[in-house]
Amino acid sequence: MAIKSEASDAPEILNLENFLPYRLYRLADAVSREFSRIYKDSHGLTRPEWRTLSGLGQHGTMTATELGNQSAMHKTKVSRAVAELERRRWLTRTADENDRRVEHLALTRVGLAAYREMVPLAKAFERDLLDKLSASEGAAISNGLAALEAALASTHGQLRNDIE
Repeated sequence: MAIKSEASDAPEILNLENFLPYRLYRLADAVSREFSRIYKDSHGLTRPEWRTLSGLGQHGTMTATELGNQSAMHKTKVSRAVAELERRRWLTRTADENDRRVEHLALTRVGLAAYREMVPLAKAFERDLLDKLSASEGAAISNGLAALEAALASTHGQLRNDIE
């Protein structure tokens, strides 16, 4: 008759520091915080305001729902960011002709100018970050992220926007 050792009775432990989802979250948060210094210092923007501005700058006119899906933000964060950018006169809202509950959001000339000022700063930040890696490390990260995104998209239909 085999005797159980105390070690086999112990519950399994998760080493959080090596758990991939946790590592990805911590890294994304650290990179996001570092980058936020740039748009906060240059234009006084919060993360949701930056994401809203950059989404509209990239895609043009969008609804708040589209912005939330594109930027992985909860609708309340989108709403607050839209209100603040509108207060600054960086975006306008136009009611949908067919559905008055829907508003189309677009950058104003001032908002577009701010976005265009920040694009080179964002690209420089990304370039500086990638310069810390070798070419093969950069390619491996890019390929690995694309593979994880594809796997999650095929499993869940789309990446969920439960983040923030």
